[in-house]
Amino acid sequence: MLRDESLIPLSRQHQHALALCVRIERASPIPESDLRTWQAEMAQHFRAEIRVHFEAEERIVFPAARGFSELVPLVEELLSEHAWLREQFRAAEAQTMSAGEVSEFAEKLSAHIRKEERHLFERMQSLMSAEALASMRQRLEEALKGAEQICALPLTKRVED
Repeated sequence: MLRDESLIPLSRQHQHALALCVRIERASPIPESDLRTWQAEMAQHFRAEIRVHFEAEERIVFPAARGFSELVPLVEELLSEHAWLREQFRAAEAQTMSAGEVSEFAEKLSAHIRKEERHLFERMQSLMSAEALASMRQRLEEALKGAEQICALPLTKRVED
């Protein structure tokens, strides 16, 4: 199913976060010497975009989804994952994560995004009216103005040839 216009800004931000996850997965196992750099990048990504993204989902998307009883358990699960992910971002900011925890973070963030895209967004598009989706789009555009449009460039060391 094609993504409805109302959810495209969130899907674009999901692509940015997935790019970070893929880069972490490719760098794993992360050497101890690179751990601080990866955590700094994770924390920066949260400050620049994910923080605002989570707030928009929690204020606009999740309440709309709760209007459909079949989506309530999924929304509760996603909220729980947001809480866990925020804790991981705090740990990254504090530079207290191990290499294994950074890898686990990437796995769980990737799974969370795919769950939102493949389950929540797909069901919302099929359940919500065009008018409700349009209204949500306007609210999301306003809510997401506070997010920087980042292109996640690696902060890791460049290897000279």
